[in-house]
Amino acid sequence: MPIILLILFSFNESRLVTVWAGFSTKWYVELMQNQGIKDAAWVTFKVAFISSSVATFLGTIAGLVMTRFGKFRGRTLFSGMIYAPMVMPEVILGLSTLLTFITLAIDRGVLTVTLAHITFSMCYVSVIIQSRMSSYDDSINEAALDLGCTPFRTFLLITFPIILPAVVSGWLLSFTMSLDDLVIASFTSGPGSTTLPMKIYSMVRLGVTPEINAVSTILVGLVTAGVITASLIGKRQRQQLAQS
Repeated sequence: MPIILLILFSFNESRLVTVWAGFSTKWYVELMQNQGIKDAAWVTFKVAFISSSVATFLGTIAGLVMTRFGKFRGRTLFSGMIYAPMVMPEVILGLSTLLTFITLAIDRGVLTVTLAHITFSMCYVSVIIQSRMSSYDDSINEAALDLGCTPFRTFLLITFPIILPAVVSGWLLSFTMSLDDLVIASFTSGPGSTTLPMKIYSMVRLGVTPEINAVSTILVGLVTAGVITASLIGKRQRQQLAQS
């Protein structure tokens, strides 16, 4: 219900967000002319794309290591480092990340926000990959190796296409989580690295306007589209597994 009201009043003619004065799209037009919001949106999408891509790459490797290498020395520590961001409160994660950057004398900006988003996103990708690999048939790889295929070529031509839907789902989930993050970005951002959720939060503190409703509606739509797409890909993958 609150989200429906948010979307509804983003098309309100009146500047008063609690009084309906007719349908209008003028706030979306004004939104496109707001340079501050456009700058924040550019930073947000840049951070989301880079962090989700790197997190997907690292998370896929971590998931493969956890499922393909069995028990190895340091496995408990390795798995703990992967899963810790999933159970750690965002405030603690943001504060610890900030202290790390201060200790390493890294100036806060787009780079630090991106690194922080990679940290908490890759664990979700790893879980998705592990879930897919748990039902993977190793006999396919063994057959390819027996026929003279190298391990790398086996992964490239057989394993990767099979786990590709899980990889795409992990990327979409990481992307939407980065778009939606406020707490961690607030700790790790600096001058010129204000993200869209941070911009919305700062605007709300001065009062809710239809312009805020408009940008929030766009953000809700993007996140919803990403989640639905990831869910559909996961559902299709489960159906393929059931048929096989």
